[in-house]
Amino acid sequence: MKILLDTNALIWLLDSAGGKPFGPHAKQDLKNAGAVYASSVNLLEIRIKAMLGKLVAPAGLQDAIAASGLVNLSFGMEHADAISNFPALSKHDPFDRMLLAQAQTESMFLLTSDRFLIGQGLDFVLSARD
Repeated sequence: MKILLDTNALIWLLDSAGGKPFGPHAKQDLKNAGAVYASSVNLLEIRIKAMLGKLVAPAGLQDAIAASGLVNLSFGMEHADAISNFPALSKHDPFDRMLLAQAQTESMFLLTSDRFLIGQGLDFVLSARD
């Protein structure tokens, strides 16, 4: 099993003292995963939202991701093309659409706490809250 972290799940993973724990199923999924991935989309989303004042980016973020043991997944042309597989999400957060496209294209599970994404009924989206 390969898991791609949604940005909120990545922040939770990197900030274990932040008080936002993963649910028991999510913890088990992470423990049993053959590999857990962070995307260049995660870093892009955090940087843009920090610039807009919507969140505070953790200090040394890129180094923390590299040191965490997560596998890096770069966003490529095939991922950009796969965004069209989610027309119902055309007005949803573009970062979420990019991460969904990456997860689907790479045959990964996307671990997220985003209730909207979880509610879409996509078999490769896992709840970080459960």
